[in-house]
Amino acid sequence: MTFALTPTLQLATDLIRCRSVTPEDDGCQALMIERLEAIGFKTEHLRFGEVDNFWAIRGESGPILAFAGHTDVVPTGPETHWNNPPFEPKIIDGMLHGRGAADMKGSLASMVIACENFVAKHPNHKGRIAFLITSDEEGPSVNGTVKVVEWLEAHDTKMTWCIVGEPSSTNVVGDVIKNGRRGSLGAVLTVKGVQGHVAYPHLADNPIHKLAPALAELAAEHWDDGNEFFPATSFQVSNINGGTGATNVIPGDVTVVFNFRFSTELTEQILRDRTHAILDKHDLKYDLQWTLSGQPFLTARGDLVNAVVNAIKTETGLDTELSTSGGTSDGRFIAPTGAQVVELGPINATIHKVNECISAKDLNTLTAIYEKTLENLLT
Repeated sequence: MTFALTPTLQLATDLIRCRSVTPEDDGCQALMIERLEAIGFKTEHLRFGEVDNFWAIRGESGPILAFAGHTDVVPTGPETHWNNPPFEPKIIDGMLHGRGAADMKGSLASMVIACENFVAKHPNHKGRIAFLITSDEEGPSVNGTVKVVEWLEAHDTKMTWCIVGEPSSTNVVGDVIKNGRRGSLGAVLTVKGVQGHVAYPHLADNPIHKLAPALAELAAEHWDDGNEFFPATSFQVSNINGGTGATNVIPGDVTVVFNFRFSTELTEQILRDRTHAILDKHDLKYDLQWTLSGQPFLTARGDLVNAVVNAIKTETGLDTELSTSGGTSDGRFIAPTGAQVVELGPINATIHKVNECISAKDLNTLTAIYEKTLENLLT
């Protein structure tokens, strides 16, 4: 069966052909910039470290509706494991296959084509349209969106509304949008003891034994109840490492890596303080290094949420679900500026997987939803 390549699908396949494994862009942004400049966008290429980013804007004044996303993709793993080469996009039984099809080159193509369609119909639209695009979302996320946001702040430019193209949908495009995200606070805990022979425990101090009851208490702790927008805060251990490799040696220290995904009911400082209180109660000698990946944020119903929800209803007939579940996204860098932020993209079932794919029809639908959102906010 031959599937007609709509403008969205053609651009999506062009983007997928670029081997933009994070932090490489490999020409994706140039493809987008060429299309955007052709319809009146002014662009700024912003390179920080080894990361390419760009900001593009159309219009001279008024509120800014920004589309945000990333051109980088995660590594493919062994390409021989793929049914179709990951950077040779192909539509098979109505599904567009290729690395980045769902996360998130499909969304980028839909955004660009939606803007082309909208500008053709409304060349003198209200307000401004913008794009904030990075190639550093799948990597460390230190020279991407966070740096562009700092650049915008320095240039006294603030987004009013922002749509992040992350794959938010579950069963059909538009059934779920993310109107917030939990915060992410990570930590590396090292508990110190005294190394020795297992046959002479009185001459050693086993840090694993000392850690165990404290770790059990941390795991059992009731941190909060969440709220109507967020589930309860979650504490999860992702790694424990101790020992010398020998079976007859009590280790001198043990290291635990853990993470909090937390709601707006708690602050980062409260989590730190309560964690230290539990560790101190167990009289541990320890070192604790914290890393805050993002604060929780929430966009309540208002101009942006209503515009997106109404666009989805118009184009699909769906009553979309608002959700804050899932991991972090670059929305965590944009929301603190005061912008209303939602994530709206395709089905997320195959993201980061071998044989990543997405419904070709869904990408055309997503284009229509983005275009209708533009109409709802800027006409």
